[in-house]
Amino acid sequence: QGQLVESGGGLVEAGGSLRLSCVASGRAFSRYNMGWFRQAPGKEREFVAAIRWSGTSTYYLDSVKGRFTISRDNAKNTVYLQMNSLKLEDTAVYYCAADPGGSLAVSSHSDQYRYWGQGTQVTVSS
Repeated sequence: QGQLVESGGGLVEAGGSLRLSCVASGRAFSRYNMGWFRQAPGKEREFVAAIRWSGTSTYYLDSVKGRFTISRDNAKNTVYLQMNSLKLEDTAVYYCAADPGGSLAVSSHSDQYRYWGQGTQVTVSS
């Protein structure tokens, strides 16, 4: 019901781009708010971006605004994170997460999200 599988991570030079994908199992995906989080070595996991179940509202970490874009395709049970102008400090394991609560407001709090993927590594080199 709540399996999430991320892909699209890799090694990229600073200033480059990557697109992460997260495919969800189950027909309930279209009703879930979705989020992306990341965790760098030695640091706590932090919120990156979130999108409402309808796709009509998004929310971003200040440091990624204007560079990252979250989107979703409910017909494909997939949420995306387009990352442009990548910086060294974007290096982290990126996790997809699902909030089945159906709230109108997307959340930046990890405890709001019930289902998590296994993560995909993003490494930005100089």
